[in-house]
Amino acid sequence: MLRTVNRIAVGLVGLILVAFGGSVLAVGLGAHPPSWWIYDGRHDVLLSRADRERWRDDGWWWPAVIAVLAVCVLLALWWLVAQLRRRRLSEVLVDTGDGEGALLRSRALEGVLAGEAESLDGVERAGALLTGRRSTPRVRMGLVLAPHAEPGTALRRISEEALAHARDSAGLAALPAEVRLRAVKHRAERVT
Repeated sequence: MLRTVNRIAVGLVGLILVAFGGSVLAVGLGAHPPSWWIYDGRHDVLLSRADRERWRDDGWWWPAVIAVLAVCVLLALWWLVAQLRRRRLSEVLVDTGDGEGALLRSRALEGVLAGEAESLDGVERAGALLTGRRSTPRVRMGLVLAPHAEPGTALRRISEEALAHARDSAGLAALPAEVRLRAVKHRAERVT
């Protein structure tokens, strides 16, 4: 979700800046702007004094400006907090049984989970992501199932085999998981 919002926001801002900057450059180089454009020619300013002071005496002007700026600030803060918050867990605390603990890189555990899930019958591709805290991790998995796979069977085997092995090998009391299933795209079979 965050990656999509980032791409859309950066794309829209970039498109607006390129369009506006390109139009300013074109008019500055001598192109004739349309009659409805905000300035008329190469020696015109973007906002004249009359344009800047046009709505200043209207009662709705300042509340509208403040509301738009407040929304922009809130959206910028939301975006900044979303960028700074880390979603992926970097390491998992493994109980070694002697009172000490060992740190396991989460990418290693994610790779093992995905590999074991892909080895199951009916699973074409798998991906795993560890989130949460290092002492209580959670797993988000995405599975792409083959056309012949039964979702219930695949989910049961993921839970009983791959997730159970990961939970036991890391010495965790529980390993909650969210598994998203999708079917691989395939052609329709002909019936004769």
